[in-house]
Amino acid sequence: MWIDNLQYANWSEKIFRQMRAGGLDAVHVTIAYHENFRETVLNFEQWNRWFEQYSDLIMPAYVAADIDVARETNRTAILFGFQNPSPIEDDIGLVEIVHRLGARFMQLTYNNQSLLATGCYEAEDTGLTRMGKQVVREMNRVGLVVDMSHSADRSTIEAADYSERPIAITHANPFDWAPALRNKKDDVIRAVVENGGMLGFSLYPHHLKDKSACTLESFCTMIARTAEKFGAQHLGVGSDLCQDQPDSIVEWMRMGRWTKETDYGEGSASAPGFLPMPTWFESNKDFGNLERGLRTVGFNEEEIAGIMGRNWYCFYESSFHAAPAEKRLLNSPPSELKKNCSA
Repeated sequence: MWIDNLQYANWSEKIFRQMRAGGLDAVHVTIAYHENFRETVLNFEQWNRWFEQYSDLIMPAYVAADIDVARETNRTAILFGFQNPSPIEDDIGLVEIVHRLGARFMQLTYNNQSLLATGCYEAEDTGLTRMGKQVVREMNRVGLVVDMSHSADRSTIEAADYSERPIAITHANPFDWAPALRNKKDDVIRAVVENGGMLGFSLYPHHLKDKSACTLESFCTMIARTAEKFGAQHLGVGSDLCQDQPDSIVEWMRMGRWTKETDYGEGSASAPGFLPMPTWFESNKDFGNLERGLRTVGFNEEEIAGIMGRNWYCFYESSFHAAPAEKRLLNSPPSELKKNCSA
């Protein structure tokens, strides 16, 4: 079972076919960056059209068991998430609505201060706001995962401790391996995993040691060191693959509507656009290279299976339904699901 828990590609039939060629059983797709609620609904509408048009390649997933259906029918299951809380605007009631539409992850910030928490590019990190705490509890209630990939340290630690359910950092790497603002220090990762959460490793070049020149060995050795510190069962892949996107999209990601000035994010004036991906991970067809690399650095087969997808699958199984006190959305899991999550 292979799962990539974060992509923002320029979706097309070519990419959907590459998902199949690469053996991807599920992909978590970013469906909103800075969009408001209505704009996000239009993005869901576009995906519904793709599900109809390419029904032999992709299907929507709302619970972990949908991935089993995708595997049985030789398709890739698509899950949705937001990289910003902008789709809920300033209305906590929209948390349940977006979950019903199909969202399963929501970041509390995207680099900047939001109504909920502080982003990793802010000079002062004030932690979860009053609204942030209310929204986290509502996300816990309905089964929308708290994602802190672009959040500052204090905010992430507070979210991990305050949330009644495990949270995720879907796409980042350890700061001590590649000291980008977006990468996470050990105390932040520890807070997430000690509360049962997940860390997804990013292949976005600005998050990598040596950027586009990062080697597969270096990347997988980093994963091995992280597993030694925090346990392989808390680790997965969230590649942050932005395949075929024009540079105007990285401008949208960094600037949205909040500034009139050019913001280069992790880039620079001399390199403002997307950097080339490492040669060993240029598209979904290359996903299997990660398994080969993990085996080379000494992971056993059970650990490899977990990092390549089973850990995310088990996280989904426990996260996407309503809180245990409200057992209205999930029946007993099938035996295959229990087997997948038994380790």
